[in-house]
Amino acid sequence: METVEMNSVSLKRPRSEDDVANADEIKRQKILEKSKTGNDSGQSIETVTQQPEDTKNEIIPNEESEEQEEEELEDSDEDGDPESFADMMKHGLTESDVGITKFVSSHKGFSGILKERYSDFVVHEIGKDGRVSHLDDFSVPVDDEDPSEETFTVLSDEDKQRLEELQLFKNKETSVAIEVIEDTKEKRTIIHQAVKSLFPGLETKTEDRDGKKYIIAYHAAGKKALANPRKHSWPKSRGSYCHFVLYKENKDTMDAINVLSKFLRVKPNIFSYMGTKDKRAITVQEIAVLRITAQRLAHLNKCLMNFKLGNFSYKNHPLKLGELQGNHFTVVLRNITGTDDQIEQAMHSLREIGFINYYGMQRFGTTAVPTYQIGRAILQNNWNEVMDLILKPRPGAEKGYLVKCREEWAKTKDPAAALKKLPVKRCVEGQLLRGLLKYGMKNIISAFGIIPRNNRLMYIHSYQSYVWNNMVSKRIEEYGLRAVPGDLILKGATAVHIEEGDVDNYTIHDVVMPLPGFDVIYPKHKIGEAYKEMLAADNLDINNMRHKIRDYSLSGAYRKIIIRPQNVNWEVVAYDDPKIPLFTTDLDKLEGKPLPVLPTDGKFRALKMEFSLPPSTYATMAIREVLKMDTSIKNQTQLNTTWLR
Repeated sequence: METVEMNSVSLKRPRSEDDVANADEIKRQKILEKSKTGNDSGQSIETVTQQPEDTKNEIIPNEESEEQEEEELEDSDEDGDPESFADMMKHGLTESDVGITKFVSSHKGFSGILKERYSDFVVHEIGKDGRVSHLDDFSVPVDDEDPSEETFTVLSDEDKQRLEELQLFKNKETSVAIEVIEDTKEKRTIIHQAVKSLFPGLETKTEDRDGKKYIIAYHAAGKKALANPRKHSWPKSRGSYCHFVLYKENKDTMDAINVLSKFLRVKPNIFSYMGTKDKRAITVQEIAVLRITAQRLAHLNKCLMNFKLGNFSYKNHPLKLGELQGNHFTVVLRNITGTDDQIEQAMHSLREIGFINYYGMQRFGTTAVPTYQIGRAILQNNWNEVMDLILKPRPGAEKGYLVKCREEWAKTKDPAAALKKLPVKRCVEGQLLRGLLKYGMKNIISAFGIIPRNNRLMYIHSYQSYVWNNMVSKRIEEYGLRAVPGDLILKGATAVHIEEGDVDNYTIHDVVMPLPGFDVIYPKHKIGEAYKEMLAADNLDINNMRHKIRDYSLSGAYRKIIIRPQNVNWEVVAYDDPKIPLFTTDLDKLEGKPLPVLPTDGKFRALKMEFSLPPSTYATMAIREVLKMDTSIKNQTQLNTTWLR
């Protein structure tokens, strides 16, 4: 799966114990003040404490649903205690807990703040043709088939509400009648077009009632019509898919798709994309949607916050996950302490050697129960342990309603009672409890199966990643940064061992390591044995990675151990105001915003970096190599960051 996820990372060199003790009371006050007043500066503490997110501009007027209430609860953290957050995070993971222990460069590390503002981290998708996605055109393809602009304004808010309820089968009505106030053929035509284009699945007809003209909207083909936009209304000469560039700020890809689908009143599954992008960032990627016009999509630019859509075109194909070459990152590390020489050494090393292709911390979760432990229990077929790990009380930072749910579970082992404590039912805990309620405590496998497949597989993939990280650290410790006999390299899609006579033909950049599974081979040196020993210690047989439940059988895969980023560039700039942007985005350029004039000798220094990475690599690990700092949240909460001053 393609990954560009990144949590806010604030990386500074640790203070002495005395400094920490003296600053403790100040820190508590600062965090408490931020939790009361909000933190619109975008500094890193905002992400760590999960302040409520403003979604008021992303909800259809008057729409009330359980789903929206759950989203609001998920975005809020009213039950959290900000004063104890740092203490709670002591139970979280550090990099060494998940096998991330080595560096490849020899420079001395330095301090910097990553994602002090989410706009300090920009991701541009690189398509399969090597083209970098940019938002640089708001124009809509000219099409005589498109309805007039009046289509979007002719219906009242009340009409739209009634039509939406009809479209989504939210009431028992079989039709909705809209009175034509100014009765002309042109006006009736516009209303017909508006209903059909804004509410896929509905048909219309004109009726006379008591001397008045009404447009009657009704269902054309039952519930299937909502999932499949009407085919007959789409011109044959036009490609079935509208491709567009989505520019978004501080939202992940699935959240963005859900918002777009709500405004367009369609199912989210008619959208397709090549990869999911991070939330706490500005990201630019290509999206395709089935039979929605560019005109309708462009209209959303007038009513959506933190999204912009552009670069529209019609094509005959959707997009597929994984069809991209990678992502191009533009990153600002603020308040850096490194000397010019340190920075030059670090960036030259990143460009020439690269970084260890570890799976980043977000792969393993942020609480005291790492996802890889649940994955290991699944592979061991220990379903009581799986249930216990997901539902038992755990130390660390969690939302208040989850804490209450876990406490109820520990006390009663009653899924119904625990579920009552949980207003958000779509979380993994809620889904498992619903499964236990349905299938009973003696059928945990079926209960666990209620959790969406991708979420279930995430656990076992996390275990694979945990093994891979540990084995790569051992490999580098044992043999360094050179290819050795017994290492694995890929010839096409096939892994082969490096033989003694061929070793000089390969470098460390050719070497791959396996994620454990039934369809991979292992190195023919000490690390091959280390794989067997690690899995044996976890009561797993490396020669039998097939599970009695097919979904949980691991075929394995190969992953390069060193990644050398492409298109690496950097610049050190001075600045005075921590809130000032240090580069222009695609949207800034479209809106003609100039880059702020920066002082030649400011109070602070920042490192602006650009680099391109292939799919399934973690930008955090590239930045870790530059700074030589632990990127875990546990470590971050114990480091000196600017918001504490």
